[in-house]
Formats: sequence, structure tokens, C-alpha cells
Amino acid sequence: MKNEVMIVAAEASSSHFAQRLLEYWKAQAVQVHAFGVGSHTMEELGFERLGKSEEMAVVGAAEIVEHWDKLKSVFNHLVEEATKRRPKVVIVMDYPEFNLYLARKLHKIGLKVVYYISPQVWAWRKGRVHTIKKYCDNIFLLFPFEIPFYASKGVTHEFVGHPLLDEINPKYYDPKYRSMCRKKYGFQDTDMVIGLMPGSRRIELRQHMKIQLQVAEKLSLAHKNLKFYILVAPTFTKDQVRDQIPADIYVNYVLVKDDPFEMIQLSDIILAASGTATLQVGLLHKPMVIMYKFKWLTGIFAKIMVRGIRFFGLVNLILDEEVVPERWQSGANVDELAKLMNRYLVDPSYRQLTIDKLKQIESKLGSKGATERVAKALEKYFA
Repeated sequence: MKNEVMIVAAEASSSHFAQRLLEYWKAQAVQVHAFGVGSHTMEELGFERLGKSEEMAVVGAAEIVEHWDKLKSVFNHLVEEATKRRPKVVIVMDYPEFNLYLARKLHKIGLKVVYYISPQVWAWRKGRVHTIKKYCDNIFLLFPFEIPFYASKGVTHEFVGHPLLDEINPKYYDPKYRSMCRKKYGFQDTDMVIGLMPGSRRIELRQHMKIQLQVAEKLSLAHKNLKFYILVAPTFTKDQVRDQIPADIYVNYVLVKDDPFEMIQLSDIILAASGTATLQVGLLHKPMVIMYKFKWLTGIFAKIMVRGIRFFGLVNLILDEEVVPERWQSGANVDELAKLMNRYLVDPSYRQLTIDKLKQIESKLGSKGATERVAKALEKYFA
């Protein structure tokens, strides 16, 4: 008889890590039937989707209000099915506004809830840690700097390390492999190739795409050997990204859709929306500028709620230093972002210094095998 497990992975990165967990269980012949919220790729592995991650990846108060009816419908369906099926464990991943409310509901009906991919409660709205402590049986931590925070609050936790470490292939650091891949897209070894990463949510495409392309336009006027490409997130098709590109953009670019690491290794420099993808960029030692623009209402809310953190970019948080520039809201404007990107182009020593510092990230994320450690920690719920 298969163990029933509910997984709620509504973000692109969360669904990817959930996919790896499903693949591990399958490879180890663990008898699990998983259902909940996830990606199409998870569905291909036998996951029963009650909610689609590509439809639920929203961020901020304004976006939640905009998608409220859809989110409420999925939420109610999850509670109904959890009540009926009584899964052995519920695994919630990031997506705190939705998942913390869900954890409260499911805890009250006697279900065990585990948080995998911790929400950034150490950064803003720290009071949510008390909700996690009350309604979650355990929380799996990816970053070493999270450990002291959760320990100080008396939250049951387990450091598993970051599952991205298992994704890194040595070929991504091989200049010959990089050269071969770049030529498929018309990029020569002598070109300076700049990647644009607008994000994996629809709202991020709308907020970031035009700005990033305008930065590309500005840089292309000052430098003649630049090549640009847009990295298409797993949550989108090329056509969906193309639909968000304004008609008045006059810069040549290539749309690339592939495995994220395969896309990132093509680049020399990247302009990236803040998120898990910036950690992938950092792990491949690519200098970048991190940016983020919320809707106006969400931006006001974020400014009020963020307390006590120096950085929002993951690589800077991990290294405890602004190794790569980061700008958000009014600071994430075309002129400022172009100036920051341009410094990498005109100052090779600064670019190399950034690369050298980014090489320190991997050693700070623990060891490989995070997915296996998560699976082992979940075994007690199947007993």
C-alpha cells in the first residue's frame, strides 16, 4: 500500500526541488502517492495535481488580491482532500502566505506538516516564525545562516543543505563545453555575452522585462561586441516571454529555453531578478546585478515589513557581503542598472574579483545530498 503524501510546491524553484524528491523516491522504490500543488514535470512522475504551480506563482499583497479566487479555490480543495485522505505527512515549500495558513488548518485536523524550503521569516515579518513553531512538525533548512535564527526561537529544525549543489556538473566550468554551447546560438568566444533573467512569475515578466531590455539597449550603444539573450524560466514557453517584449525595443537578442544551469553557463554577465535563480548564477561564478520591482502597493508593504537585513540577494546573504550589486523598487531603474552592468564591462579587475568571491559560495552551503537527507528525514512518517 502506498503512503499518501501531500506536497505544496507553488514556485518554480520549489517544484523543481519537489520533483527531485519524487525522482529519489521512484529510484529507491519508495511506495508513495503524492498529490497537491506542483509542476507539469512532477505530474509526469505520477504526481496528482490539485493545483498548478505555473498558475499560482504570485508574490506580494497586490498580486495575492488579484489572484484571490483561484488561490482560495485551490486552498479549499487541498483542505478537503487532506481531510478525506489523511496523508502521512504534508510537505509545504516556501510560499509562506498560503502555506502557513494551510499548515494551521491541517495541524488542527491532526496532520503532520513539514516545511521544506524555509520562508524568509528571518528577513521580514519575523513574527511568522511563531506560526511555524506552532503548526509545523519540522523545518528543513537550506542555508547555514538560517540555523541560529530558528534555534534561537526554539523551532524544531534540521539543516539539509542546498539541493542545487546536486545539480552542478563539472562541464559547466569547462571552457571548451561553454564555447561549443555558445556557438549554437551564434555567440563567439570573443563576444561579451549578457544574459537577462526577468523571473519565473508572470508578474515578474511584466515588471522586469522592459527594464532589462532597455538596459541592454543602453549598453549596446556603448559597446559593440555585446550579445544578449533572455533566459526563459521553466514556468514559461518562449511565446509567453515573447508576448511580454515591447515592440519599441531595438536591441538584438536570442530567446533560450533549456535547463537553467545550461542557460546560465552561456553568459559572461547576467542581469537577474532576485530569487533562487541568482544562487544558480552565483554557483557558476557569473558576475551579475540583482534587481527587483514590486507593484507599488507591495513595494510600500515590503519597505515597512523588512527589518534588520543588509541584503536581499541570496549570494550576498550567504557571503555576508554585497559581492554583487543589488537594487530594488526605484533603485532598479534603467540608468542605475546600466551603470552597474557597465562597470563589469569596463573594469576587468572588478569582474574577476567578483568571480573569485562567488567561488566561495559552494563551501558555505554544506555538502551534496540534500534531497536524500530530506527523504531520510521523512521516513519516520511512513513507519
